[in-house]
Amino acid sequence: MKNIVLIGMPGSGKSTLGRYLAEILNRDFIDADPEIEKDAGKTIPELFAVSEDNFRKQETATVKRLSRLQGKVLAMGGGVVLRQENIASLKENGTVIFLDRSPEDIIGDVDTKTRPLLAAGRQRIYHLYAQREILYRQAADVTVQNKGQMKDVLKQLVKAARQTE
Repeated sequence: MKNIVLIGMPGSGKSTLGRYLAEILNRDFIDADPEIEKDAGKTIPELFAVSEDNFRKQETATVKRLSRLQGKVLAMGGGVVLRQENIASLKENGTVIFLDRSPEDIIGDVDTKTRPLLAAGRQRIYHLYAQREILYRQAADVTVQNKGQMKDVLKQLVKAARQTE
């Protein structure tokens, strides 16, 4: 059974909605960020403190490992699309869903202090969205808009996931 892979901006709802989606589909949920930390033996801020490239190398190694799993719901970090090899690995055994949420909605409820790439402030969210949106769309097999009620977004995710089973 293929994995369901959620991609999108930090704060787009990948982890929250991914947990619910996994429960509905009776699958295991895996959030990539804790897996990266476990594999590296360091926190994400510690990896970024060395360099973003250092973090991205570890992210790619973890993505390769996770992409070999079967039938999971995977929530990937926001920058996973920055390396094409990550997307190629994830697509080998997964359906990639872009959870698209507007920068305005993200700014409304994301604590930028807890996210290394957003520590520069809320304007950074607009910059990252402008930089990454095309990459998300190119990588995605399906795009689901995260706006409105969470239950409605979840219904769309379930429908997208079941179409790929």
